[in-house]
Parts: sequence; structure tokens; C-alpha cells
Amino acid sequence: MTDKKKDVLQPVDDDARRQAKALVRTARHAALGTIDPIDGSPAASRVSLATAMDGSPVFLISRLSGHFTNLEADGRCSLLVGEPGKGDPLAHPRMTLIGRAVKLAPGETRDRLKARYLMRHPKASLYVDFPDFAFWRFTPIRVSLNGGFGRAFAPAPAELLTSMHGFEALEESEAGAVEHMNSDHADAVQRYALAAGRPAARWQLACIDPEGLDLVAGDDVARIWFDPPLATPADLRTALVALARR
Repeated sequence: MTDKKKDVLQPVDDDARRQAKALVRTARHAALGTIDPIDGSPAASRVSLATAMDGSPVFLISRLSGHFTNLEADGRCSLLVGEPGKGDPLAHPRMTLIGRAVKLAPGETRDRLKARYLMRHPKASLYVDFPDFAFWRFTPIRVSLNGGFGRAFAPAPAELLTSMHGFEALEESEAGAVEHMNSDHADAVQRYALAAGRPAARWQLACIDPEGLDLVAGDDVARIWFDPPLATPADLRTALVALARR
């Protein structure tokens, strides 16, 4: 009798959930796997990444690319996120997301995601509105998190995303809040980064969500968590003041 294959997966705890969310929210790019409609072969490419407020990955691609054509034929795809860093690339945390991507139609949702994307990738403003470019929003169906050696998890998709129930007002006010903080409270934004152990740089607030905020300085991204998360959109100001006092 053969031995039953050892289950290498560990129970998903709060640390694993936070690591999974951070890997997505701080990713500037991802490996994108699509299905070639000619023969069903897997096709891999790279896309620049941002997130919706709930943490759903969002990417911008051109109709001239092969993966655009592939996704139009079949929206099933996968994303690999996680920076290799120094040394053995397999020793660093990474995560594979399997799901489906949907092309966003012009409208309010696209406009909000465009603003979040451009805060992460400002040079994309040169072509973001070209007619051959479109935003795609990815919804995870399965998640495989490798948090480092001996740390394998399979979070449920819901554990990767942030509930937006009751936070519609935060989505509507986010762009104004980000602009206000960067223009009138730049010193507080720098304190957020320094308190999180990041080096001094020209940090800017990129986006806000109920669980925290993302800062950017060139190619660097810093994730700052609210502790506790916002209970209502009205709690944002209190949370920002508390962060500045850490």
C-alpha cells in the first residue's frame, strides 16, 4: 500500500492573510498566464499591476498584445506576484492567483481604477487613454500562497479581498483625500513611511482602503495597515491622525 501524499498546506492564520494581501497590494507587476485560443497552450507574459479598493488586481494592456487577444477569447488566467529579491529566488514569498479577468467598460468604475493605477504607474498617463488600451479586473477563484520555506497556504479568495460593504462613500471620496494628503499634509505622509521602517524618500500617498493605505516613492511601494481597520468611512481622518502619531 502506498503512503498517502503528505499535506504540505498549513492552516491559514491572520499572518498568512495579511501576507497574501500585502503581496497583491504592493505588487507593481505580475506574471500573467493566459490560454492561447489556437491550441489551448499556456502563454506567459508580464503586466503592470495595481489594485481596486477591495484588493482585486487590475492591469492595463494593449489590444496589440497576444494576451489581450487570449483574454478576449477566454478570460480564465492566472497571476504570479512576489519579488524574488537577493539570493535564492525560491526562498522569497510569492503567490499564484487563478481566476478570471474581465475588461472594464468606460464609466465611473474604470475612472476610479484608472486614478489608482496612475498613482502606481504615472508614466502610463502617456498612453492610458489610447483607444487600443483597456483595463482588466481580475477576480480570484483559487489562491496558492508560498510564504517562504515550509510555509504553504491555500487562502480562500474571500480571505484575499477586503469587504467593501458600507464603504461606498470611501470609494467616492478617495481621490480627493489622496490629493489633499499629498498637497497639504506631505509631512504626515513622510512620517507614515518612516514609522513603517522605510527609508527617507519622496513618499506619496497612492491609495486608501478600509484596511490601510499604500505609499509610493518611485519604484518603491510601502503598505501601511490601519490597526484596527476602519469601521466606517468616517473613521478615516482619525486613523490618519493616529498613524502620524506613531
